[in-house]
Amino acid sequence: MKNDKNKLFTLPAEWHPQSAIQLTWPHYGTDWDYMLEEITACYINLARIILQYQKLIIVCRDDAAVKLLLNVDESLLENLVLVELPTNDTWARDHAAISVFDEDNKKYLLDFTFNGWGLKFPSNYDNQINRGLFAATVFQSDVEYVNKKDFVLEGGALESDGKGTLLTTSECLLSPNRNSAFTKSEIESYLTDTFGLKKVLWLDHGYLAGDDTDSHIDTLARLCDEHTIAYVKCEDEADEHYDALLKMEKQLQGFVDLNGNPYNLIALPMADKVIEDGQRLPATYANFLIMNEIVLLPFYNTATDLMAQEQLQKAFPTRKVIGTDCSAIIKQHGSLHCITMQYPEGFL
Repeated sequence: MKNDKNKLFTLPAEWHPQSAIQLTWPHYGTDWDYMLEEITACYINLARIILQYQKLIIVCRDDAAVKLLLNVDESLLENLVLVELPTNDTWARDHAAISVFDEDNKKYLLDFTFNGWGLKFPSNYDNQINRGLFAATVFQSDVEYVNKKDFVLEGGALESDGKGTLLTTSECLLSPNRNSAFTKSEIESYLTDTFGLKKVLWLDHGYLAGDDTDSHIDTLARLCDEHTIAYVKCEDEADEHYDALLKMEKQLQGFVDLNGNPYNLIALPMADKVIEDGQRLPATYANFLIMNEIVLLPFYNTATDLMAQEQLQKAFPTRKVIGTDCSAIIKQHGSLHCITMQYPEGFL
């Protein structure tokens, strides 16, 4: 089916060759205010890792200050793109545009509405970031901006195999403060038309305590290639997540790929409990970032970190899985994948 521009779009997989990663930098006006030094150190470390491998877009309030903080070699600065824009927060995965191609391999960025995960948090500035990046001519001249503000959608809710399969959760996409005027079948039709899909796999089970996103798929289960899904598995029957994640696992076992074959399922351990002010935080190893040469895996300074790294490496035999400390990010109920967004090759 065709979208409103009479083009059939394809949603590339995250492992599609990339031109850049985006970060949106924390500042005193964000919810990071009370721990700005700690989170800034985390962002600096992450940015330095990314810059070693590919281009990095940083949306920030003060580009000179961020450049000074990064303090990297001149050679790495060639990979750095700084853009000053007002922002509410830093969750680039969800306020960034979605990259797609059409049948002629032309490039588009679809700018959906970001409404703070169902009107939970302010998003007036974040919802304008993509237009700001276009105005700043960050992208190649042949990349077209497409306004999709008639629909609420976040990147963390989507997992694509690049061939027409979408993995998502019903808890998120059917939440009442996103697109309540649409039924499940209407939302599936919209996604199918917009992204040229052949199949939508709906996960109906699974959640993480402390999650503000209404169970984004990137906190629970991730496509690693066309035939492989890594997912969070809880083996402690006393854990509050045990029943829901067991039901999720059984549903994943019933899914088949486009060839009709069951997925190769790789279980990631449930992260050890991370508690802040008496509340359990949604620490998850599913929130990894696939890059061109490496996979960045969130670490939480717990005993399960290395076990998760060993498991995830099985899914990416041609990429090195590198752990990076995300114990600061989780204090605001997100993790590494949530604060990053990739752009396919040729977009910058």
